[in-house]
Amino acid sequence: MLKTNHLLVIVLLLNMNAIFAQKGKQLFPQTPGMVSYTYRNSFAKDVAKTLDTLKSLGITDIEFSNLFGRKATEIRQLLDERGQKCSSFGTSYANAQNKTTEVGRDAKTLGASYVRVAWIMDKPPFTLADAQKAVETFNKIGKQLKDDFGLLFCYHNHGYEYAKYEDGTLMDYIIKNTNPDYVSFELDILWTFFPGQNPADWLKKYPNRYKLMHLKDLRKGIMGNDSGGTAVENDVALGTGQINIPEILKAAKKSLIEHYYIEDESPSYASQVPVTMAYLKSLKR
Repeated sequence: MLKTNHLLVIVLLLNMNAIFAQKGKQLFPQTPGMVSYTYRNSFAKDVAKTLDTLKSLGITDIEFSNLFGRKATEIRQLLDERGQKCSSFGTSYANAQNKTTEVGRDAKTLGASYVRVAWIMDKPPFTLADAQKAVETFNKIGKQLKDDFGLLFCYHNHGYEYAKYEDGTLMDYIIKNTNPDYVSFELDILWTFFPGQNPADWLKKYPNRYKLMHLKDLRKGIMGNDSGGTAVENDVALGTGQINIPEILKAAKKSLIEHYYIEDESPSYASQVPVTMAYLKSLKR
């Protein structure tokens, strides 16, 4: 009996140690990527030096939303020289529709696997007709990019898509009616939270449809709406705003998210990005 009790105690201690060890593990052990828009003013002046700045922060994965007056071949060379990569290439809705081949070629040249579009509304409000048109267009663009270049099209939400529709929202309509072979999504957590949605809930609801994520936080005290816009100064370092980052990251771990990019539109990005990165490293499971 004594030996049995000793064995039970040992097993219990081992289990407790395993639990505590698990709790001590980092929630987000990887280094995040960066959206070029965060450093847009710096990139516009000097692409090479800006890439050096990002490398000094340990950032090697970049989502370019702009070529900043350079050719895709030039940016690819600068990336290769620094051991960095472009995993996603952002473009305008108009270019995605009217210059699909050119966009696809640039994305492939950069080394990207994804082409992302972030704004599709002409005039508010965003309507069912707009959502239906978006579905048709996304499927068409996505098929061409996949067939011709092996790229996956991703749509980045901006808040206005969460207008109510039937028992859900127009965002639900878009996700449900786009072909998953050709269309995926980039979850911008601020532009999901701003119109009153919980980003974690969307990852749980559609765990197989999101491949990319924009990490950002909203200043405390700011009330949201469905306009898709707020002052850039309202972007704050992760962990200092209103958004429950750990909850979202835990949900993301169970989804198909492949790339996490910091996006900070604030003029204070240079001082806020290191705070954001330190916060991500500090998170435990």
